[in-house]
Formats: sequence, structure tokens, C-alpha cells
Amino acid sequence: MVNPQFIEQKSLSLGEVKVILDKVEKRDKELTFLSNKTKEYLDCFMVLNEKKREEMQKKLQDLNLTRLKEEHIAKICDFLPKNVDDLKVVLQAYPLSMPKKDMDDIVKTVIEVAE
Repeated sequence: MVNPQFIEQKSLSLGEVKVILDKVEKRDKELTFLSNKTKEYLDCFMVLNEKKREEMQKKLQDLNLTRLKEEHIAKICDFLPKNVDDLKVVLQAYPLSMPKKDMDDIVKTVIEVAE
């Protein structure tokens, strides 16, 4: 029996998942049932295109907030919080506390890129 090993564990945004699914579809010509369901979900709920998502990730990383990790940035790109309360809801799953100034900077960056 095959014993797979994890090489790397990384959080992905919805846009990154869509790019990976497109590559798999080109390679295999046909997606599995679950892959098709995932693609349908992404078509309904993905807001940013790939270029804007990459731009937003870069700008959020350029804020140089020490507590903001890659997985947090992926969730922020998925949900696009428009105010501090929305940002708190997005990040409530993580044990993370941030100063109000940092949260304001994140929201300002999201609004700037998303529009």
C-alpha cells in the first residue's frame, strides 16, 4: 500500500485552489465528482481574480505586521472584510490579537485593492 508523505503544508486562498483545479483539469481532461463540486463552489463564491488576489497578498505582506501570517492573509483575500468588525469575524478562528491601528491598515488595504 502506498504511504504518502507530506512535503509541505500551506494555506490556500480560493483563487489558488481554482488555479490548481484548472491545471488538474488540463492534465486529466476530466475532473472527479468532488473536484467538479469544488469548482462550482469557487465559481459562485470567488470574488477576486488571480491578478488582484496576488496584488492584495503582496500589499498585506508589505504591511509588515508581525502577527499576520500567510494563513490569515489567505482568509482575508477570500472574505474581503470591509470594516474592522468583519475582519474580527474572519480572524476569530485564530488565536490572534491585533491593535486597532493594524486592523484599520488591513481593512484600508482590502478596500483599496478590491475596488
